[in-house]
Amino acid sequence: MSEEIKKYSGDAATQQMRRRAEEEGVVTIWDREALQEPHCGFGTLGVCCKNCNLGPCRIDPFGEGATQGVCGATAEVIAARNLVRHIAAGSACHNDHGREITKTLLMAAEGKTKFYQITSVDKLKSLANEFKIKTDNRKPEEIAIDVAKKIFSEYGQQEGEISLIQRAPEKQKKIWRKFNLMPRGIDREVVECLTRTNIGVDNDYQNLMMQGMRTALSDGWGGSMVATELSDILFGKPSPQRARVNLGVLKHDEVNLLVHGHVPVLSEMICNASTLPEMIEYAKQKGANGINVAGLCCTANEVLVRRGFPVAGNFLQQELALLTGAVDLLLVDLQCIMPSLPEIAHCFHTKIVSTSPKAKFPGMEHIEFKEEEALPIAKQIVKMAIDNYPNRDKARVCIPDESKNLVPGFTTEYVFDMLGGKYRSTFRPLNDAIINGRIRGVAGVVGCDNPKMESGDTHLKLVKELIKNDVLVVQTGCSALACAKAGLLTPEAAYEFAGKGLREICEAVGIPPVLHLGACVDNSRILTACIEMVKEGGLGEGLDDLPIAGAAPEWMSEKAIAIGWYFVASGALVVFGMPFPVYGSPEMTRFVTEDVEKITGGKWAFEPDPLKMAQIMIEHINKKRAALRLQPMMYEK
Repeated sequence: MSEEIKKYSGDAATQQMRRRAEEEGVVTIWDREALQEPHCGFGTLGVCCKNCNLGPCRIDPFGEGATQGVCGATAEVIAARNLVRHIAAGSACHNDHGREITKTLLMAAEGKTKFYQITSVDKLKSLANEFKIKTDNRKPEEIAIDVAKKIFSEYGQQEGEISLIQRAPEKQKKIWRKFNLMPRGIDREVVECLTRTNIGVDNDYQNLMMQGMRTALSDGWGGSMVATELSDILFGKPSPQRARVNLGVLKHDEVNLLVHGHVPVLSEMICNASTLPEMIEYAKQKGANGINVAGLCCTANEVLVRRGFPVAGNFLQQELALLTGAVDLLLVDLQCIMPSLPEIAHCFHTKIVSTSPKAKFPGMEHIEFKEEEALPIAKQIVKMAIDNYPNRDKARVCIPDESKNLVPGFTTEYVFDMLGGKYRSTFRPLNDAIINGRIRGVAGVVGCDNPKMESGDTHLKLVKELIKNDVLVVQTGCSALACAKAGLLTPEAAYEFAGKGLREICEAVGIPPVLHLGACVDNSRILTACIEMVKEGGLGEGLDDLPIAGAAPEWMSEKAIAIGWYFVASGALVVFGMPFPVYGSPEMTRFVTEDVEKITGGKWAFEPDPLKMAQIMIEHINKKRAALRLQPMMYEK
């Protein structure tokens, strides 16, 4: 095995399949990343602009060349414009996810599709109350229609405040109102970002960044929160259950159908179709012993937390899954899907099917998904996978013998029952554990995996260091899957990796030291959990008082930037393993790492070394503990 593979792939399954890619002459994301080196320095520093045809322009960060673009824009303006556009694009993805789920809820409630139903009536009624919608003596479908229409109205709302942001502590709402950061409507804020970043519009970098934060808040407290809440209502609230993760979940003797993307509307139907007796019988007629549906990326997390379906891998493993030669069909919708997949699929027998009108890929067969025909379309796709099973070349199948147990499915609601029991649901034990020094604080470690980094190992090293220092870790997305592949998401992990105080809590409650909360869009669950910690008392009056911190060690998507910003705007420290492109402007660098804290109470830090990253987070948590005058850590010398 080459030293390069060892350096950038800590996971054994990833190492094995990368070695196979070398042997087969198949180009993967690591090869393409290497061909891009060195990356453009101007782009990395955020001081190039192509927003109009006067350029493209670039600023010399050393002050020896151009200090302004053709229009007169300075480095800080260009860097701010670029960053705000990233926030707008990332927020748009999450907000559109929420729109899709809202559409499905409305269709189900109106009877326009018979394949979806309201699964969690209690959560629907609770959400309706937040939207000031009457629930007494009304059918769930009637309530759902009003909820969906109210949400749609807030997408197009022009003035006022979005509803779900009212969940935030009063301290945060006062800050947002004071600095004009309160989102008025979900779509409006994205549009205003694009307006302001056009040539000759907003040329004050601080003013640009305030709009960027308002837009990020419309994501975290708007579209993302909507997507999470309505997915729970439609598909059921997640609850802890044992499952398996990594490429070893693929089966030699079963049809392997992988779902990949983000919006769970189709993947839920695929799961349903795959368990139908008629489909299983058809698979056996084709020589298979069954149908194995597994997930990639965030669709994997969606079907994992609600149904316990196995996970084949995270973002960087999507090409490697095809290299096993065992995938009969890969189904994709949108977000985080590599355009390179058809090239690799053509080397094997794998069929790839795209389903979203918003995301078409040359080389993929397209079957457009429609909610009113959800199950028939799902059955058609499952049948395609079964029909392709006999075409599998068993001599070329190479499935790594690597998979691990994990326990996913923790939510804000479940924490109430987990800590307080069925008849006394409460967050009090969590707050008390922090106050008395058994738990130092809570850290959210989220985001993508990136070929520039250690391909998931950065997450692993960071999380191990945090739990060793009695920090309870919550995770979503590909970050959660990276740690799950190393066995950190089981209760047993507390005995091996957690500090004594955290280990005692995990042992008493029977939980892992690392809690899996769901997909990337479910970062809103971290916000709602923080709200409950503030409500329970003893840890300050706002989210910015809490002993918490967040990190995205290997971020790569614009969605990660939007997520990070809605946490910073909500009062949290967020650490990225790689800086976003602002370092070409000292003013912008100072704003994101220092000045923004004076506004929201949150700020950014950038550190590629996972152990140093952990130290930054621990020091921040200790600082918050000191400000709250909490007891010393119980087992710290």
